[in-house]
Amino acid sequence: FDQEELEAWVERANKQGRIDAFVCEPKFDGASLNLIYEKGRLKQAITRGDGAMGEDVTHNVMVIDSIPKRIDLESTIEIRGEIVIAKEDFEALNSARAERGEALFANPRNAAAGSLRQLDAKITAERKLSFYPWGVGHHTLEEKSNHALMQRVYALGFNHPPHVVLCASVEEIEKAYEEIGAMRQEIAMMLDGMVIKVDAIAMQRELGYTVKNPRWACAYKFPAVEKTTVIRSIDLQVGRTGVVTPVANVEAVNIEGVVVERATLHNFDEITRKDIRIGDTVTIIRSGDVIPKIIKVQENFRKGVEQAPLRPTHCPRCQSELLDEGALIKCQNLACPARVVNAIIHFASKKCLNIDGLGDKIVEQLYEEGLVRDIADLYRLTPEALLGLEGFKDKKVTNLLDAIAATKGTECWRFINGLGIEHIGEVASKKLCEAFGLDFVKADYDALIALEGIGGEMAESVLEFGRVNAERIADLVSLINPAVSLREINTDSPISGKTFVITGTLSQPRDHFKALIEDNGGKVTGSVSKKTDYLLAGDEAGSKLDKAQSLGVTVLAEADLMQLLG
Repeated sequence: FDQEELEAWVERANKQGRIDAFVCEPKFDGASLNLIYEKGRLKQAITRGDGAMGEDVTHNVMVIDSIPKRIDLESTIEIRGEIVIAKEDFEALNSARAERGEALFANPRNAAAGSLRQLDAKITAERKLSFYPWGVGHHTLEEKSNHALMQRVYALGFNHPPHVVLCASVEEIEKAYEEIGAMRQEIAMMLDGMVIKVDAIAMQRELGYTVKNPRWACAYKFPAVEKTTVIRSIDLQVGRTGVVTPVANVEAVNIEGVVVERATLHNFDEITRKDIRIGDTVTIIRSGDVIPKIIKVQENFRKGVEQAPLRPTHCPRCQSELLDEGALIKCQNLACPARVVNAIIHFASKKCLNIDGLGDKIVEQLYEEGLVRDIADLYRLTPEALLGLEGFKDKKVTNLLDAIAATKGTECWRFINGLGIEHIGEVASKKLCEAFGLDFVKADYDALIALEGIGGEMAESVLEFGRVNAERIADLVSLINPAVSLREINTDSPISGKTFVITGTLSQPRDHFKALIEDNGGKVTGSVSKKTDYLLAGDEAGSKLDKAQSLGVTVLAEADLMQLLG
């Protein structure tokens, strides 16, 4: 969001080796799309979906003029990019919908995503969508830099972004950011910032990924649109982990197509720091263009009647005494209605157990009626108990109980994600499930942090949750019986128990070799140390090779690894 954060990101990236060039380009505010071409023909178009499973929208993509149906390339290639709609076309689309009495799209991003997922391709064709590529997934091209690779893609017939710049320093990146920001109103599509990528593909592989994001790229967001409004009151929300969050109720204000009536205040330390009071006129933004946030109090508008909110000492829901840790105020009562209800809502959500028909209001109703006091109680509900509730008829009861029963045998990662372990989301849950299955609560600290993307704070959170909730987890496992598909490990392999680091360009993606090593009992870490047994080095190996040689670590070429494994 600012130059200080940019400098910190560049500094982190440079720790893996000197980066000579960065690619800077506009960040379009649209819907992600992957295109797969085989033997020059567009075979499939897929949305990002939940990051693992997307939606096939090939039939709609066939009517989008800016997407080539054939390209001059025989090998298989996956083009990644953004589907966008021009601001002018967005306004015309909403005007037409208003005349027909239809709901308006909140912003061009929603309009693009909705248009892409139409059942009728004729509707998609009318929406004037455009596709701008920003990356390449699977491919066999030999370009060594991101810039050269994308130039090759544009030459195949794809749209070229309006402004792409190669930069060698933070100063040049800042200049590119200012240039793209100045062009923001002239560019036909909505932009929400600039994307910065490490140019050298070999260095991209060195930097790798966190659980969710590439370490070799970041978004440099434009300043958010600011609006003025008035704080009418402040509510206290209790989350599933017990954290009490103050939320401001404000006079409704439209920020770039979205009507905002509530804004997070984060915590009471933040309220004190900004001297926020009920009745204040404040400046509000949508942080990251998503979350409403109060950034400034307009003190010159004060009339002397504004009231500072009191720091709470007791939970607003269960009245138990709160633990005040300064920045965080927590309700420690595990039986607190707010904690229980939010935990069940999370458990039933789409990226967890995905219980169709178990919405927020129904969870609250089941809790208030005393039918559900814990997640496990969902699996003990009976038709007789539900039929006595307001709004529950035979069909609704049957559908809800069927949806709950359908979660039995669910995927292991969904079960772990549904438990609501602090700092552990969907991607981390998949890592835990793949490595340990339902025995993730028995894993020790070293085993947890050995997983790619799992850091110390996340590992401690898993360990603490397992200690506190062992019986609860066992009860849920017996009720749900989650499906576990553990990787078979060859413990008799000559590399079993050995620690590897991978560097350089290999004949196949790095994940292929990581899986190969792990299937044979080895462990792959990100940095070379005295504990490293082997460095698997491909072409253009950089600083990791130098460090391995200085420490006396055995260096293997790809062929050496294959020979070692027989």
